[in-house]
Amino acid sequence: MTTFGTAVWHGGLKDGKGAISTKSGALNQYPYGFASRFEGKPGTNPEELIGAAHAGCFTMALSLILGEAGFTAEEMNTRADVTLEKLADGFAITKVHLTLKAKIPGCDKAQFEELAGKAKAGCPVSKLLKAEITLDAALV
Repeated sequence: MTTFGTAVWHGGLKDGKGAISTKSGALNQYPYGFASRFEGKPGTNPEELIGAAHAGCFTMALSLILGEAGFTAEEMNTRADVTLEKLADGFAITKVHLTLKAKIPGCDKAQFEELAGKAKAGCPVSKLLKAEITLDAALV
């Protein structure tokens, strides 16, 4: 499977404006720029989108692994905090912290932590990122 996203940019770094779109149309010319990335202004940014993609990918991977172990989640909620840092050679995503809260009938804490760790290691987005990836997983 191959899919795509697009970005259009007009202007300089700080005064420029951009728009991000996805093949599915989930994002259609959604605004982004320096202010939304570094100054907390409205709009999105690449790190936020990577966080959403990583959270979604990890959660789906865990759903697969749970099913293979005979469990079905009633609910899973994953947050991916993506850290962008300025390094000597420029900016880099240096870490992602996944926080998972899940309700999985019949699954004990030890099983849950083992299965969540397998999902973290097997998630395609986790594999793509060269950043440190940590996980806090809690049954609720």
